Amino acid sequence: MTPVPARLLAWGLAMAGLLLALLGVSVGSAGLDGLPVLAWGLRGDEAQQAMARQIVWDIRLPRTLGAWAAGALLGLAGAVAQGLFRNPLADPYLLGSASGASLGVALALAALGGAGVTAGLYSEALGLRLGLTGAAFLGAVGAVLLTLLLARGMAHTLRLLLAGVIVGMVLGALTSLMMVWSPQSLQAMQSFMLGTTSFVGWPACLLMLGVWVACGLLTWRLAHVLDALGLGEATASSLGLPLAPLRTALVAALALATGTAVAQTGLIAFVGLAAPHLVRAVVQVSYRRLILLASLMGGALLAGADLLARWLLAPQELPVGLVTAALGGLYLLWLMHRGGVQGGRPS
Repeated sequence: MTPVPARLLAWGLAMAGLLLALLGVSVGSAGLDGLPVLAWGLRGDEAQQAMARQIVWDIRLPRTLGAWAAGALLGLAGAVAQGLFRNPLADPYLLGSASGASLGVALALAALGGAGVTAGLYSEALGLRLGLTGAAFLGAVGAVLLTLLLARGMAHTLRLLLAGVIVGMVLGALTSLMMVWSPQSLQAMQSFMLGTTSFVGWPACLLMLGVWVACGLLTWRLAHVLDALGLGEATASSLGLPLAPLRTALVAALALATGTAVAQTGLIAFVGLAAPHLVRAVVQVSYRRLILLASLMGGALLAGADLLARWLLAPQELPVGLVTAALGGLYLLWLMHRGGVQGGRPS
């Protein structure tokens, strides 16, 4: 395959995100409709236009932008995780953040008596989402801290990886135990486990975009560390890089990006894993550019998956996590079929 210039790919992904945003505000419970036309006052009476504006600006637009922002966070986190662990199959959840977020939600639901997600759990105050989202974020951050504690810091990548696997397994078991102990919370828990963008409003959308900018700037400044780690730890150390504090900063960015996305949209599979792979399939770049391109790719992937989730079975809506899992599984099967992973590295 002829390499595509990185600048051209970036512009293409940005335009794809814009097109998906335009389509996203035009798809509702009845599929593709003309509400944006009404919202702009091009037809219909005043009451219809007011209702259309409320639906488009208060529901569909923040949801669509929020899906893009969550995908961008997961794409960024996936690129950092794959560089940090020097493994193309690493994903943002390797440090146990997904299991920690799930346990946090399960504990919150049990404490609230299994109330559904419509019972004020997603109330918003001072720009921060409360209830399940707060519990999910605290659980994700707590799981990462526990992983670092078990790994005794970040001096050894393999120990950090094994600690993340152990924490994920143990917290996953505790989550299952909580659901058995509080079966009335199963329905609300299912919504989180399958992933959803239905509850993303403007505060959550702006929060994710702000975290994306902050994490993007931090990882962009530290991208040379990931390039050096790709040559091996001994080589990276010989370059005079203080690996311990730099790894700490990268893990902090990884945990913050993943925790923020998971807290707002639940567990969404394969976006963080597939986005860097798709970028590498068409362009070979350093991590400084890969992080940006993987973010744009992740945003386009999740925005497209959210669009499909709303449109395929309208007026019913599929969980967006199921759509990303299906698409990601098909992509990995195709990658295996063409021998795209050889010796642990994508071709």
